[in-house]
Amino acid sequence: MMTDQQVIEQLSNYKRMAARIRLLENYSAGDGIKVSRFGEDDQLQELHRQLRKMPSYMYLTKREQELEATAHAYLTSRPAGTRAQLAAIPAHAEDPDDERKLREIRSKIEKIIEARGEEKTGIDALLDRLAELQDLQAKVKQVDDVLDALASYKPEYAKLLRLRYIEDMQAGEVAEQLGVVRRTFERWQPKAIAEYRKLASMSP
Repeated sequence: MMTDQQVIEQLSNYKRMAARIRLLENYSAGDGIKVSRFGEDDQLQELHRQLRKMPSYMYLTKREQELEATAHAYLTSRPAGTRAQLAAIPAHAEDPDDERKLREIRSKIEKIIEARGEEKTGIDALLDRLAELQDLQAKVKQVDDVLDALASYKPEYAKLLRLRYIEDMQAGEVAEQLGVVRRTFERWQPKAIAEYRKLASMSP
């Protein structure tokens, strides 16, 4: 079960999560596709399949496209492992600009090896945004659902929590909006948090 502090943090982060959702929904997946079109798991998988078939210029940045073209021009094979990829990148190129790009490619691969992770670019970065979007949407929906459920039998508690933590109003302002004295607000506040916590523990 959530603690009182976790309830307060969840409610206080509501607007921040909603703002982040709006940003993620407008993120371009390339070829005019917006992330907001892919809100369900099956849609996400379908997008992944579509992107794998798309030419890289539709999801890579201009700089990433330049690096990709340079790599293709100088690599005689396409090794799978990052260390093998690093070894396959030639140290020198005929063109000075190509040599700078090769150094940048080597630097990127070295950073991946050093971090023992994967660089988040192209499709991987897009899928990360999709996963974040779905996670935030689920969290925001939980808050809405719990407050709606609370409002069905304790509307004053739901309004108190929304005004105090989501709208970030001061205690005196909330009491005035509720039409009660400050002492009543202070008595209701912990009870409202406790009711929210119980409902949240029962939500799927």
